[in-house]
Amino acid sequence: MSTDTSTRAGAHPGGVDRAGRLFGWALALTLLAVVAALLATWVTVTASLWTIWIGIPLTLGAVGMMRRFADFHRRWAARQLGERIVRPYRPIPSAGMPRRLLAILQDPATWRDYLWLLVDATAGVTITSLVVSLWAAVAWYLVLPFLWLFIPGARGNVGFAGVIDGDGVLDYVVVWGLAVVCAVLARRWSAPLMRAYARLVRWLLAPGQQARLAQRVEDLAESRAETVDTQAAEIRRIERDLHDGAQAKLVALGMSLGMAEDVMDRDPEAAKDLLAEARRATGQALDELRRLVRGIHPPVLADRGLDGAVRALTLALPLPVEVDSVLPDRPLPPVEAAAYFAVVEALTNTIKHSDATRGWVRLRHEGGRLRIEVGDDGAGGARVTADGGLRGVERRLSAFDGTLTLSSPAGGPTVVTMEIPCELSSAKTSPS
Repeated sequence: MSTDTSTRAGAHPGGVDRAGRLFGWALALTLLAVVAALLATWVTVTASLWTIWIGIPLTLGAVGMMRRFADFHRRWAARQLGERIVRPYRPIPSAGMPRRLLAILQDPATWRDYLWLLVDATAGVTITSLVVSLWAAVAWYLVLPFLWLFIPGARGNVGFAGVIDGDGVLDYVVVWGLAVVCAVLARRWSAPLMRAYARLVRWLLAPGQQARLAQRVEDLAESRAETVDTQAAEIRRIERDLHDGAQAKLVALGMSLGMAEDVMDRDPEAAKDLLAEARRATGQALDELRRLVRGIHPPVLADRGLDGAVRALTLALPLPVEVDSVLPDRPLPPVEAAAYFAVVEALTNTIKHSDATRGWVRLRHEGGRLRIEVGDDGAGGARVTADGGLRGVERRLSAFDGTLTLSSPAGGPTVVTMEIPCELSSAKTSPS
């Protein structure tokens, strides 16, 4: 409740700040529309020079600038609309300028970028300049009476429609009234107009249906390859653990039993020692197998679910970790296992590298997604590296279309946020 109250209390200053930001963005995007017109002209000119060799590298450079220009607008529109707008471009071959140019020309996203330059230089600039004009009118009508008062010759020469020129008190009232009207219109229409501009950006620069399907196929192929690699690495790990752990102890057990059998008749005391050693080796082999099984699928996860397994995990850590879980039911077992091992890896990184004094784990299921947040108050500066544990978590989650986001500024805190699309099912009905 206190959060909602403080948010409302700050609504008015926030509204002023938002209006200022909208005006600033409108002004910047209006100026960028001029760049769009120049860039569209430059792309057209370079394309006309293909008959001579110099036109190809010039076109490649122009297309690169056009894509960076489009990327800027995608990022801006994504922030305004609160959604992700991905880059829709196909891969470009690295060898040969003619092949690169051909690949670019065959990419529909290239032509949509070019169309965006033309639209931004016409319809786009109309929208943003309307926002700028409304706020400029507010400033003009506020300043105009002071021009009449303090600048000689302004009265009668600087006015509105040749009628309102500062010759009477009524002119001042009308002009300030116009300032109020323009301010109301600007406050009322700036946000909708800028949202309309953002939707225009999304309509032209977001991937089309065909591009989205192609990207989806590519993501699934990459996810499948990474899943296969992860499974192969897991199988090799299990084989190595069995070979170096339980198998070695079972071999030693067999040798001890064989030696005990050989000396049983002639030296019963030595046989007892060998049997005692065999019993110890049996216990060690069982411990190795239990650890191996826990690494594959912890029994506590099967018995108590993700919430209970995470709580049990944190009890054994050398760092105090708070668990805040709101899960009405359980995810399906594959998702549950992936989520659990993701938490294990994130907490392992915290203990090894963060120098933290406390950590936290939050589990939620909202909007058809399991959301996991693992944080600490450590030194920060964590990164996802190619051979690091978090990269392994990314690969594990990608098999379920899951995502991992890392926030770790210098000085902390470090927060690893993982989301997995899934539905919850009752523990009584979930498949075993």
